[in-house]
Amino acid sequence: MKRFLAAAFLVLLWRPAPASQAQIGEVLAELSEITGLKTLRSVRQESMDRDGLRRYLESRMREAVRPKELRAEELTLKKLGFVPQDFDLRKNTVDLLTEQAAAFYDFRKKRLFLMQSPGAGAEQALLVHELAHALADQHFHLERYIRRESNDDGSIARMAVMEGQASWLMAEYLARRSGQSLRTAPALLEMMGRAETGGDQFPVLASAPLYIQESLLFPYTAGIRFQHKLVEELGQDAFSEVFRRPPLSTQHILHPELYRKFVRPAKPRLPELVSTRGYRGLAEGTLGELDHSILLRQYAGQDAARTISPGWRGGAYRLLEHKRGRIVLQYASEWASDETAAEFLRFYTQVLKKKWRHFEALTGEAGRGDDGFFVLRRQGSVVTSLEGLEALEEARAPEAALH
Repeated sequence: MKRFLAAAFLVLLWRPAPASQAQIGEVLAELSEITGLKTLRSVRQESMDRDGLRRYLESRMREAVRPKELRAEELTLKKLGFVPQDFDLRKNTVDLLTEQAAAFYDFRKKRLFLMQSPGAGAEQALLVHELAHALADQHFHLERYIRRESNDDGSIARMAVMEGQASWLMAEYLARRSGQSLRTAPALLEMMGRAETGGDQFPVLASAPLYIQESLLFPYTAGIRFQHKLVEELGQDAFSEVFRRPPLSTQHILHPELYRKFVRPAKPRLPELVSTRGYRGLAEGTLGELDHSILLRQYAGQDAARTISPGWRGGAYRLLEHKRGRIVLQYASEWASDETAAEFLRFYTQVLKKKWRHFEALTGEAGRGDDGFFVLRRQGSVVTSLEGLEALEEARAPEAALH
């Protein structure tokens, strides 16, 4: 499942006034001092109004995501239960980013864009954040960095590196204006690590499904804490380390100690169909700790998410589409222990009951939902699910599917 929000570009939630080239140069000089990364070239800026932003977004998305890829991602989100069946991913994304974006750094054009905002006061924070992206791009080529990872969970982890570092540098820059530092003022870090959906200010974001909200905010809120932990341990080297050795999963972002140990995610085997004749692959990828945390929050509550999701060790999915239109979800997740897997299985049954309007249990491991039959199994620390089957006979026996 590609991260459609990440495919467009990098956005932030403030309203800036245009900056002079002298201001840009001053900010870049201080960012270089903090990070140890030299400024290799100046950064040009342009202004843009809201209509121009919307046209830019639509054009950028046409370039970045083909229609069949967008359809596959939208169907994946719906099949997993992250968004309602009538959700329009393209329209929602364009509306969401048009509402929020005040500035962005385009790492293809190597240019800083600032929204025209007559009467708005200068927002130094925004300028610092986007110039932090520009500085990192000069050394680590951000477009290549984000795109060389096809692993979905790994992609959002890389986004958290980019946004977390820019957010940390923004906060540190501002703290220094008052003679402080994030290293000595943890309250400042805590404040920067919080994000509100802002119902009055950002109604599109406030009304978006939980998954969309969290996917947008996670790189900032979790990313800044991840960067801070590494700065505490590595000092200036932390600003390069995260690009030279990217995190492999959102679990690395949520638990920096696992990143330092470079614990690799497990790769649970997907359950199989007896025959895939008439089916074609529509989408496939990984589901990380963040995905499972959101899923549990949405359908089982905060306590379940907090208790179960840290036990994630690996997750994968595949969507198959039959020539007659039926779509089957193959899902697998691996957990820290058999007990954690059993607990997750119990909660995942609740997910199935709540994401469908109609749920009918037929046996201890099989039943029927809105889009067909399902088979839900646990084997040791691995939980698997086949959903959308035309008949239960399509599911292969577990001994053949998992070993």
